[in-house]
Amino acid sequence: MVVTRAESSDGPLSRELRNLGLHVLLWPAVKVSASDPEALRAALEAIGSFDWIVFASRHAVAAVLEQLSAPPRGLRVAAVGQATAQVLRQRGWSVDLVPDEPSAQALVAALAGALSGGARVRVLYPASSRALPTIAQGLRHLGAQVTQVEAYRTDSAALDVADCRTWIEREEIGAVTFASPSAVTELAELLGEGDFKRLLSGATAIAIGRTTARELSTRGFTAVVAEPSTLEGLALTTFRVLQARS
Repeated sequence: MVVTRAESSDGPLSRELRNLGLHVLLWPAVKVSASDPEALRAALEAIGSFDWIVFASRHAVAAVLEQLSAPPRGLRVAAVGQATAQVLRQRGWSVDLVPDEPSAQALVAALAGALSGGARVRVLYPASSRALPTIAQGLRHLGAQVTQVEAYRTDSAALDVADCRTWIEREEIGAVTFASPSAVTELAELLGEGDFKRLLSGATAIAIGRTTARELSTRGFTAVVAEPSTLEGLALTTFRVLQARS
């Protein structure tokens, strides 16, 4: 089975899958790298002026924690899912809001009540260089004053496409895991429409959440959504799918 998220061979998802006895092919379709830290540093220097900070990924958490030694007092914290919230809690941060579904739309909906007090709420949103507008636009629509700042870069990875195509031709891949919409987009572009279709015609697509599943749906593929929507849940769901196929 295939892992498309940006991680090394001993990364958390690959490790979970191997612990379940699965053979893992690592095809990182995206790579995550550091951004110029100045914009984020400037925003964090004014952290006392914000009411909320919103995290849409663990990469954003890592970028902020690299510059903040301790959680600011009085700042409320929202995380898109339990995996992101867990990283914050491990570093001593309290997390005030986590939506039931780990998606941008669910995060905005969950924050609607907190932002409905009438006062102009200031929100800091450290985001990917390729962040979709869902969170920032959604919160502004609710009346929040949103400062979106690039916390990290998401780019195409240097994937060994020839090796991937060799595996596709073998028709031995049972499942492909996707941990973000960008992984779907990048893998499709790297492989090309024909090989991407051949891959997912024979293998089951497993998506970490509904946002990622929707990206696959726009390309004509139905994904199994991980339950729960965490890396561990993604691994367990993949294991169950492959067990059912055997």
